Parts: sequence; structure tokens; C-alpha cells
Amino acid sequence: MKPIAIFRHSPTEGPGYFASYLDAHHIPWRLVDADGGEPIPRDPGAFAGLTFMGGPMSVNDTLGWIAPELELIRRAVAAGVPCLGHCLGGQLMSKALGGAVTRNPVKEIGWGMVEAVANPEAERWLGSVRQFLAFHWHGETFSIPSGGTRILGNAHCANQAFVLGKHLGMQTHVEMTPDMIRAWYADAGGELTPHVGPSVQTAAEATERLDERVRALNAVAARLYDRWVEGLAT
Repeated sequence: MKPIAIFRHSPTEGPGYFASYLDAHHIPWRLVDADGGEPIPRDPGAFAGLTFMGGPMSVNDTLGWIAPELELIRRAVAAGVPCLGHCLGGQLMSKALGGAVTRNPVKEIGWGMVEAVANPEAERWLGSVRQFLAFHWHGETFSIPSGGTRILGNAHCANQAFVLGKHLGMQTHVEMTPDMIRAWYADAGGELTPHVGPSVQTAAEATERLDERVRALNAVAARLYDRWVEGLAT
């Protein structure tokens, strides 16, 4: 089987639980170190699927890897190679497919409930899951690209996930591990201080019952990943 390409955009925003999921299902994968300057592959057909992780930058920035990744997503969708985006990765997918990425009304950082939208696509991807406690770290949001269907939302950010055929773009993070959450808060510096409130949690709040919360989150992630890998190119 061809490997999954996993595009990393920041040293602390790697594949997390997604890598554990792939290993447990004996699905090969290869990390593409975009933040370290590794060239972005041009041919999506070399991979069974493409996965795009998060990062602190904006997809509207002019970093050298952004335009090649946008083009790769467009080629992958045209070729039927499934794409999966986490946070920044979901924003990349939206922009590549004609959507827009803009500032969200509020920063959303820490744990927060998301709800499934009442439509057949949400049921197909989420089954009986109607809401779950997800992890967030973003200040921007994406629009739903033409042909896509919104499947998750919440009060702080309406567009938490969309699907387009075999492709899934998420604003929320389902790939988290306890170590990743601790590392992100350790790197946050003064980012949180002006924003702590209903949509932004402190490190103490976010790490309460951390292992329990992450286990529940990963169970939902596994459901989404189960559906996504059904579409992998052969």
C-alpha cells in the first residue's frame, strides 16, 4: 500500500494520535517536514492519502510551502486522493477548494463542546455521535467550499468541520495527545492572557482530567479516521 503523507507545519504540531491510529491499523505513513524546508511533493498519486496538520501561521501568509500545498490539495481532489485537514490543515483545504479563511469572532483555545449538524453527511461520518468535547487552538476560521457540507459547529465557531466526498477538513483538533496539549500551553507565552474567558482556557483548566478527556477525544477521532481511510487510494 502507498503511504499516507502527513504534512507538518510546526515542530510541536505533529500527527499525534493520528500516527498511533495508522500504526495500529498497519497503514504506512511518511512525515513531510514542511516547517523544516522539505520540498512539497507535486504528485498526489504517490500517496494513498494526504493529511495536513496544524500550525500557528495563517494560510493567508506568504510562506514558501503554502502555495505548493494548496496546489497539491487541488490536484489530489481532482485525482480522487483523499485529503484530511486538522485546524490549519482544514483551512488549507478550504482555501485550496475556493473557500475563504478569515478571522474568527473570538480566539478559541482549550476544551469546548462541538455539535454534529443534522444532515446525512454528519451521520455518515459521525454515526451516533451528536456532540463531543473537542480541543481547539485557533483565531481564524474557514468557509465551507463549494460542494462541501458542514458537519460540526459550535457557538464560538460555526464551521468546525466539513466534508466533500472522501475529503474531511476540520477546524477543531481531534488528534491531540496529553503531551501535545502540555507543549502547546508551554509555548503559548502571552497569547492567552488578553483572551481568557468563555472561549479560552488557562493551562490549569485545560489539563484538568487530561488523560480522561484525551481518551474520549481519540475515540471520536478513531470514528472519523475509520471513515476517512475507507476512501484511501490504492
